[in-house]
Amino acid sequence: MKKPVVIAEIGCNHKGDIEIAHRMIKLLGVLKELDPNSYIDVVKFQKRNNKELLSPEEYNAPHPHPENSYGETYGLHREALEFTVEQHAQLKKWCEEEGLVYSTSVWDLTSAKEIVSLNPKLIKVPSACNLDFNILEYLRDNYKGEIHLAFGMTTKEEEQKIVDFFLEKDRAKDLVIYACTSGYPVPFEDICLLEITRLKEKFGRIVKGIGFSGHHNGIAADIAALTLGAEYFERHFTLNRTWKGTDHAASLEPQGIQKLARDLRNVSKALTFKSEDVLDIEKVQRKKLKHIRFLDKRL
Repeated sequence: MKKPVVIAEIGCNHKGDIEIAHRMIKLLGVLKELDPNSYIDVVKFQKRNNKELLSPEEYNAPHPHPENSYGETYGLHREALEFTVEQHAQLKKWCEEEGLVYSTSVWDLTSAKEIVSLNPKLIKVPSACNLDFNILEYLRDNYKGEIHLAFGMTTKEEEQKIVDFFLEKDRAKDLVIYACTSGYPVPFEDICLLEITRLKEKFGRIVKGIGFSGHHNGIAADIAALTLGAEYFERHFTLNRTWKGTDHAASLEPQGIQKLARDLRNVSKALTFKSEDVLDIEKVQRKKLKHIRFLDKRL
């Protein structure tokens, strides 16, 4: 089994404050010092060009949940949470200083072009945008890194169309697809972990890897996802689940993300067959406890 890749999605949980984002990166960078198994591999943000992504009506409409809004309209709310491409370059530098991989979800073509210019190791296409073939085409044809793509809110026919699109230019080998239920937070009965098995059986030999993007509470489902064959694990990360915003309630706080990384790597080590009938650790106990009188005389 490949080692699990753990992705902490800060997304917009920085509240539009780059110093909070810096603090979150630094905190993720020191987790390995606390436990060698609890490190994070990738830190992910989001990039939107809101005037391109939203219609004028959507931009000027009130936030559907005013208690979570950072602006007078939905568009101004989104602008308040947005970083410039220059700020994303700074975020990338800070991640690299902490030994972390920087990444970003791109929500529109302009944002895709801007983030490609930073040449990160991987770029994510969120579930909401996985049928925007302008974005997919630009990434497929102009970006040489890994393309990660979530399958929330997506039919099986659409999944096939997306994978086939990358196969056309031999880019499916750079594609990581995620089982995902788009909800915040998602109740356990809607997580649908067996989608991982289905994606693995259908696309596992075609794409680079299968991931699990979770928006649920706790970390038990992620461990189960590992046993079903997921290799990439993406969870939202926040400093405080009670902060204003729609993602915080479905996010993990520092102790939670640390436990997730630790448990994924420890369970990954355990998912093996015995290398021999009686392991070295068992041999002393066999001699001590497995008395000869219990052995079949025919052996």
